Amino acid sequence: MKEIRSPIKRKILLLLAGGVALGLANNPRSQKNVFKTLKRDWHEINKQYLYRAVKEFKQERLVDYLEQENGTTKIVLTEKGKLKTLEFKIDAIKIPKPLKWDNRWRLVMFDIPEKRRSERNVLREKLKELGFKEIQKSVFIHPFPCLDEINFITEYFQLRNLVRYGEVVNISNGEELKLKFKLY
Repeated sequence: MKEIRSPIKRKILLLLAGGVALGLANNPRSQKNVFKTLKRDWHEINKQYLYRAVKEFKQERLVDYLEQENGTTKIVLTEKGKLKTLEFKIDAIKIPKPLKWDNRWRLVMFDIPEKRRSERNVLREKLKELGFKEIQKSVFIHPFPCLDEINFITEYFQLRNLVRYGEVVNISNGEELKLKFKLY
């Protein structure tokens, strides 16, 4: 699948994925009515650029057109388009830092077979990117709540049954970890 680098094109796809409808009309009068009803987010995008981007998405089979009875065309994401938006979300995922640490450690443990080595490596890299520290080859730790993020990642990489998540209060090298995570 072709990579989308333009932040505006990403925004267009994410707006579509978020359920923000986009309708296009054939005649100028209908176009004016359609653009009047669009959300503010759509107004921030140049109309000509928007039309070109949607046309490219159609050629790449990321969106499809549905003709409406009132003469407008509704633009919807295809399954391929939905998968593409998931890629954006996996790239943008972050673990928020709370104002105060709750003194709990979040452990992510996995046992991914050798035949799925590439997925195992991608998971390791993603965990490191999110700020996890490796305490063993298949055990990572983080101080902040991240269950939703881990669930999303394991679903995205289809590793749900191979990854475990847990929270602990005490760990033998807790003081060292507090230093690594700058929790003092």
